[in-house]
Amino acid sequence: MTLVKRLSLGVLLAITISISITGLISNYMIDKKFDQYLVDEHETKVNKIRSIISELYSEQNGFSDLNTSEIFRYAALEDLYIEVRDKFNKRILATDTMNLYHKKMMESMMPNTSNLKLGEYIEEIYDLNKNGSKIGTIIIGYFGVSNLTSGGLEFKYTLNKSFFVSIFIALIIGLCISIVIAKQLATPLVKITEASNEMRHGNLEARVNIKTNTKEIGELSNSINYLAETLQQQDRLRKRLTSDMAHEIRTPLTTLKTHIEALIDGIWEPTKERFESYYEEIERMIKLVENLRNIARLEETNLNLNKTKFNISSEIEKVIESFRPSFHKKGAQIISKVVPNSYVKMDRDKLKQIMYNLISNAYRFIDDEGTVKVSLKHIKEYLVIEVKDNGLGISEENLPHIFERFYRSDVSRNKETGGTGIGLTITKAFVEAHGGIIDVKSKLGNGTVFTIKFPKN
Repeated sequence: MTLVKRLSLGVLLAITISISITGLISNYMIDKKFDQYLVDEHETKVNKIRSIISELYSEQNGFSDLNTSEIFRYAALEDLYIEVRDKFNKRILATDTMNLYHKKMMESMMPNTSNLKLGEYIEEIYDLNKNGSKIGTIIIGYFGVSNLTSGGLEFKYTLNKSFFVSIFIALIIGLCISIVIAKQLATPLVKITEASNEMRHGNLEARVNIKTNTKEIGELSNSINYLAETLQQQDRLRKRLTSDMAHEIRTPLTTLKTHIEALIDGIWEPTKERFESYYEEIERMIKLVENLRNIARLEETNLNLNKTKFNISSEIEKVIESFRPSFHKKGAQIISKVVPNSYVKMDRDKLKQIMYNLISNAYRFIDDEGTVKVSLKHIKEYLVIEVKDNGLGISEENLPHIFERFYRSDVSRNKETGGTGIGLTITKAFVEAHGGIIDVKSKLGNGTVFTIKFPKN
């Protein structure tokens, strides 16, 4: 079932149930009150007739012609049969019942009252009292059920009919409104589905362009577009990585092949310098393969951390010391400003990997005689590690993407500084796995500062 049908039927069902319950309760309450009103009205009418007859009747003379005519007119007006008997049960006055039967037949034949059922003929007997004593009997007859007259029945019939008409009109209006609302909700969702299917079939250029006032649908649309842009960017980065890796692996292999062919053909003599060159090329390929292996490790950063308590100051100093020979050979400096004897509960190996990635990254991008400063300090509830260099820096265009997988800026694509573009991604994942935050500030030509904040244990 489509969303439009489901929403339309759901709204229509809710409206039907609500109106039906409201109508039934209202109709029941009105019927109950109206029936009570008719009973009270009937009693008032009867009491009035009894009072009139009591005033007009004389025990010695009975009714005058004028009084008789007045009683007849009242009976015809109120659709009643009135009979008066004296205390000896002798009939003194009786109105015409044919008038009542005639009215009943005429009303039942009329189109708008064909469904009215006046019921059977009913007679009620009351005492005729005067001056506190019984002087006769009054008989009042009428057509009806539980004192319900033809006017009352017609009113109830009209009321019920109006309820059904109102329900029908409300259902039509509710159906129209539900269809409009359902289409407003379903149309953007259909477009989002179409764009998602396009992405699923490989078209990462697909985007959702909809205008909606519904907050959730707008957020969903933006999320789908963001997902498409992210996937598209990741796809470009993967293709770029594949191309870079193919180029960088092919270059040393081609060099090795050419040199070995020269040795086989006797063009070159096997010397120590040539073998050292081959060894460097092999080391370079091993490094490339190791970086490829790190891609798989990146997917495993959500594994449980092996946390132990250790001296983080000592571990950072050890990593710094391991880099000093490389810095000395390059003519650069690595400066340590580490607060001593700071203890943490972390994964020791992953901390070493974090520091190694940041320091090696800084080392690659500093010039000869450049400087890298590594510091550890306490700021409020955080343990802050900072790695600062005065190297090439990162452009504003590349800065937002440096933590993305496989991303490499154009300046890092040469042989000396090249990498796979996942070192910083792994670093960020390790930092966040410990509940930390990593931030970077850089300006092209003015160096880079990486700052890590770990919450104190």
